[in-house]
Amino acid sequence: MLYDVLIIGGGVIGCTIARELSRYAITTALIEKEGEVGFGTSKANSGIIHGGHHGPPETLKGQLEWEGNQQWDTLCDELGFGFKRIGELTVAMAEDQLATLEKLQDYGNRKGVPGLELWDRDRIQAEEPHISEDAIAALYAPTTGVINPYEACFGLAENAVLNGVALKCDRPVTAIRQEGETWIVETPQETLQGRFILNAAGLYADTIAEMAGVGSFRIRPRKGEEYLLDKRLQGFVKRVIFPCPTAVSKGILVIPTYDGTLMVGPTAEYVDSKEDLTTTTAGGQNVFSHVTQVVPGISARDCIAEFAGLRAVTDSEDFIIGPTAKPGFINVAGIQSPGLTAAPAIATLLVDILRDEGLSLTPKDNFIPTIPKPIHFASLSTEEQIKLAEQDPSYGRIVCRCEFISEGEIRDAIRRGASTLDGIKFRTRAGMGRCQGGFCTGRCMELIREELGIPLTDITKRGGDSWVARPRHEEVSQSC
Repeated sequence: MLYDVLIIGGGVIGCTIARELSRYAITTALIEKEGEVGFGTSKANSGIIHGGHHGPPETLKGQLEWEGNQQWDTLCDELGFGFKRIGELTVAMAEDQLATLEKLQDYGNRKGVPGLELWDRDRIQAEEPHISEDAIAALYAPTTGVINPYEACFGLAENAVLNGVALKCDRPVTAIRQEGETWIVETPQETLQGRFILNAAGLYADTIAEMAGVGSFRIRPRKGEEYLLDKRLQGFVKRVIFPCPTAVSKGILVIPTYDGTLMVGPTAEYVDSKEDLTTTTAGGQNVFSHVTQVVPGISARDCIAEFAGLRAVTDSEDFIIGPTAKPGFINVAGIQSPGLTAAPAIATLLVDILRDEGLSLTPKDNFIPTIPKPIHFASLSTEEQIKLAEQDPSYGRIVCRCEFISEGEIRDAIRRGASTLDGIKFRTRAGMGRCQGGFCTGRCMELIREELGIPLTDITKRGGDSWVARPRHEEVSQSC
């Protein structure tokens, strides 16, 4: 089959583009090397929808940041993932940082970002009493939100598939070539053909560009370590807390996630490997030493989990979006922060670029903008929980005690595409609590086996070789 568009990369950028293109009467395939969408950088970022004032207006990412920010409310309403606007404070701890707050306020004013306010020490203490009394000023932005980025990826991809996009997971691209006006993309499982390629491959966008013969940039991974804190700290701060940013980082933050858990981080360290997702003692010490200067009541003893993500950074530090010297090959590369925020704006920009490059884009009459909203049992009232469990007893059986996740939610997640333990975890939160899956992993594996009809030994944590159980090849002595 000849597709009109092949999207390489199933992170939040690729998923958002796929969903946007599914509005039009074209054929599109989304190609992802991992077992499920969103399993790369998108699952390991800070989950912040930036307020719109962080990026310089003259940069591409600065322009798309505010445009994207304004589109997330509608996407949330249509697709049902976790998103809410909680606001942010960028905090100055010294007089020489006041100019940075004024610069950020100027960026926002030039873009038309509403509600930006400079707060003095008294206002900070009144609104966020756990911030250090050494804080002398802060820039408040009400437009900042928090999101479950992996939920967004799943919802965007599910809706794209509902509207005709072909989703091709477990398809690492091994070669690309052009034959006339047709692009050929090789994977171990199949060969795909398309008129246009959108290179949204994240950390590997430079590799994909080189395969296509247009390798004009380099991706250098920048690692960020994040630390999740115990739920007892829920509400300790109400807004995202930023320090004053540096040239390479927005700093180490305190983030009230959508689900209420506080998260602190990230670090910003260049690494050589695009697979280096290790956390380190030095990284943890760095995070907590900086965080406690701004919010002194936070302690490393409250950490229940840690992880790392890699940002796809180019030498220019800006997004690389646009056509290349090879007709039909379009880069969507270098999408680091605020890439999540900008994703919807990037998708609409790509529609314009494809149209300019000669692709006819006729809107569908039968586009379906919504998907069924997933049930979150823990958020229901007691009366609603009882009624639901009477209708379907699987919702009355709790699998994950830490997060109060029911069997019904896990079965629904599997039926909607989860095929791995991480797929369940990111759709339902089963395994995200204090015991980190120690109680519920076995039952989740049983439910995958039942729903998908596969042996336990075929079940993986995140696809590939991340197996959890292996077949026994030798007889075990009865004396054991």
